[in-house]
Amino acid sequence: MKNLLYKRRKFIKKLLYSFFSIELAFLFFDFLKNKKHKNTVDEWYNIGEVDHFECDKFYPFNKGGFFLYKQHDGGLLAISHKCTHLGCAVQIDDGEDGFHCPCHASNFNKYGEVESPPATRALDIFPIKIQGRSIYVNINKTIKRNGFDKSQLTYA
Repeated sequence: MKNLLYKRRKFIKKLLYSFFSIELAFLFFDFLKNKKHKNTVDEWYNIGEVDHFECDKFYPFNKGGFFLYKQHDGGLLAISHKCTHLGCAVQIDDGEDGFHCPCHASNFNKYGEVESPPATRALDIFPIKIQGRSIYVNINKTIKRNGFDKSQLTYA
């Protein structure tokens, strides 16, 4: 009788462990699936009309996590706030000719290219599209880059 009770308990324990393991596996894979889906969803952030922004100025968009730079010829660039060294938030230089990282002293020019280390590559950018006269920035799709290329600019 005792032996039968022991076998029954052992069987129930194994059954419960199996159920918990399967449930944890489903939760884990569901988490990965949702994370992967979240990163691929386009979320276009409307930042205003092209005419509202002056040339050769930076405009911070803290909610979107980027700076908008409008070049003298009208080209637009959405530059990420995150430093490519360790992810600190970069700030606009006082002279507005670039960015600096207050954490580890990396400096970047107005296009986000590295001027002084420890950062090893340019600041990431976000895709921009123009519809009508409105500017939209895709804040879920970062574009990693090593430097600036004129093809990265968007024109109205």
